[in-house]
Amino acid sequence: MQLFKKMTTSLLVASLSLSSPAMATSYSELPDIGTAAAGTLSVEKEIEYGNAYMRMLRGSQPIVTDPLLSEYISSLGATLVANANDVKTPFEFILIRNRDINAFAFFGGHVALHTGLFLHAQSESELASVVAHEIAHLTQRHLARAMEEQARQTPLTMAALVGSLMLAIAAPQAGIAAVQATTAASIQSQINYTRSNEKEADRVGIETLSRSGFDVNAMPRFFTRLSDQYRFASKPPQFLLTHPLPDSRITDSRDRAQQYPQKTVPYSPEYQLARARVIARYAGIDANAALDGFNRDLKKASPAQAQSLNYGKALVYIDSRQFDKAGALLIPLYKAQPNNRFFLDAMTDLDVNQKHFDQALTRLNTALESQPNNPVLLLNRDYVLVKAEKYKQATSGLMRYTHRYPNDVNGWSLLQEAYDNQGIRHGALAAQGELYALQGRWHKAINNYTQASQLVDLGSLDQARYDARIDQLRVEEARYAALQR
Repeated sequence: MQLFKKMTTSLLVASLSLSSPAMATSYSELPDIGTAAAGTLSVEKEIEYGNAYMRMLRGSQPIVTDPLLSEYISSLGATLVANANDVKTPFEFILIRNRDINAFAFFGGHVALHTGLFLHAQSESELASVVAHEIAHLTQRHLARAMEEQARQTPLTMAALVGSLMLAIAAPQAGIAAVQATTAASIQSQINYTRSNEKEADRVGIETLSRSGFDVNAMPRFFTRLSDQYRFASKPPQFLLTHPLPDSRITDSRDRAQQYPQKTVPYSPEYQLARARVIARYAGIDANAALDGFNRDLKKASPAQAQSLNYGKALVYIDSRQFDKAGALLIPLYKAQPNNRFFLDAMTDLDVNQKHFDQALTRLNTALESQPNNPVLLLNRDYVLVKAEKYKQATSGLMRYTHRYPNDVNGWSLLQEAYDNQGIRHGALAAQGELYALQGRWHKAINNYTQASQLVDLGSLDQARYDARIDQLRVEEARYAALQR
């Protein structure tokens, strides 16, 4: 489904040892979490901060809201979390459109991956090794532990420590300036603590990999390849700046992996399809270059590998409006695997572009008979209904979808479009208000709902619903503001 190829959103993310690109949020806007005497952050407080940061992140980073890729990384992450120890929070996995190799974790179980990882991870186990490492940072509560350690050595308040640490992660130069009040000795101690956390995250991550059925050797293999590739680079990727890979760390991870049972992990067609989708749509590669890459790999591909490469080519052809070429590749793939959601989604794109709406709906309704609650299929069907100008049907489906998945921006955006096209201004305002709320833009969200309430009949059910939502948003706004005091 070609809905959002990127979404721009605003936040400072925190991971003890991983960073994101520099962001605009100022040091003064960071939340105050009390004094150093307050001790370590509670798990409950971490979840609160994580949810707040996630709202800001939606406003500052090009988050990939592609339903298929979201489903894939969430499924991969859930498998790893289910086999991890010391899980204390829910987890959420997001993908950011950025060709730099990087990943980071922040409060409340949030893990973000750059699309650049898919370009370099040659197998699902290699991608899983990065995700497992990030999960370990969170289960071991490295950020909270680092703040406690630093609080014992500096006169800074906990709020100042949070701010300096976050800025150091988001923008290293700003972070250095922010912690000038600390002594050289305490900064060196913080660096050492970070290194020990990296080693611990490797150890815990490898154990999680083994329990989850992945190749434990994928972590040292991925580390070795990155180290060799960028050993003499004048500007190494952010991942290597925030995850230094000295030979001792690579050797340690290799030795540790050898302590686990060695197994042959099956080829993952889902990973390769997700990887092809990223290359075709989210890697910042132009159409000709992407096609050249797929064709080059096809010359040495096995039949299983050829499937994902041809799928990637079909996506490029759809996006460049070469529908005949896309169909020639895609239709055989779909006929061989009619329940494969990657192929179903691409066939939906092809049909919508060619205005074959009834054909797309028949295909999706058939798939929904065996997968009635799958969000990718449900969203695809509502997307087709909107594009087919069947707005009432779409609205009905999207009301159910947004109730079930209130944090999915795709549902609210489609609902806003459906209402707009029916001339139902109050519904469109409410749907847009939810998008504002997901970005933490409370004033705009409340203003939208206030306008919506004024447009409907006095005393109506719609007005009661909108007014109740205004009250909820004000409570959320107050809770959000409290985190910044």
